[in-house]
Amino acid sequence: MIVRDKPGILQLLFDMRGSVLPRILPRILVVTILSIIVVFIDASVLTLTHTSSAPFAVFGVALSLFLGFRNNAAYDRWWEGRKLWGQLVADMRSLGRETEMFIPEDQIRTRILRLALAFIHLHRINLRKLTDFSAPKQWVEDDFSNAPHPPCAAMNQLSKAIAQSSADGFGRKTLMERLANISLAQAGCERIANTPLPYVYSLLVFRTTYLYCLLIPFAMLESAGWMTPVFVAVVAYVFFGLAEVTEELADPFGETVNGLPLDSTCRTIEISLAPHLDIEAPEPLKLKRYYLS
Repeated sequence: MIVRDKPGILQLLFDMRGSVLPRILPRILVVTILSIIVVFIDASVLTLTHTSSAPFAVFGVALSLFLGFRNNAAYDRWWEGRKLWGQLVADMRSLGRETEMFIPEDQIRTRILRLALAFIHLHRINLRKLTDFSAPKQWVEDDFSNAPHPPCAAMNQLSKAIAQSSADGFGRKTLMERLANISLAQAGCERIANTPLPYVYSLLVFRTTYLYCLLIPFAMLESAGWMTPVFVAVVAYVFFGLAEVTEELADPFGETVNGLPLDSTCRTIEISLAPHLDIEAPEPLKLKRYYLS
């Protein structure tokens, strides 16, 4: 995720870090070059049909509304994912305090908290569909990489550790309710990750966006002349940019520059649980060119 203060004018104009421009630039160039060809043919070879701009204004408003609706739907997914991970941070901190309160055995308490840290990394790995399981192995010797669902395998071991402790009935009930809250947030994240925006939305948006950008030069020939490619490039940047932003926000757990900082959130949880494990807290992850992974 990009984290930075409000940029100045020069950064707004030229900063590419976090921008979708590098990904949509080829598409912008294609429609701009095609508009240049249309203008050249109209001016030097054959007079083309000059259509009214009124239909394109109506078409543009409808397309803008649809892109806005899709962008809102994608942002809702991104924000819900952020809230769920915020809940996980709160639940993990509470779990650390509750284990000290209800579980007197140091060995079992340490086992529970280390399994909790392994779980949160396995959850991150599962959401991002990664294959590197080195982070969980820093906390437990158990190998969950071959389990059908590694995060749930770690959660099952957590439940067993609580069952083996000498916590009283109220303590076990409290700890199991905490695990239930963690599992609820886990399921919410997996629901977002495994249920993409309907494909028909993407299909309709990209088809209509290309159609609009390819046809709009004919509406500008009369009034804009040789400036038509410039206006087409601006329109293409707006519509292609909105469509691409939506694609990034719709997958909040991805490793894109605008995805959620899951690595940093896992490190925050490690820092929070370190005092309960009597170990030195690791350093928070630092920004790399305004990017927090």
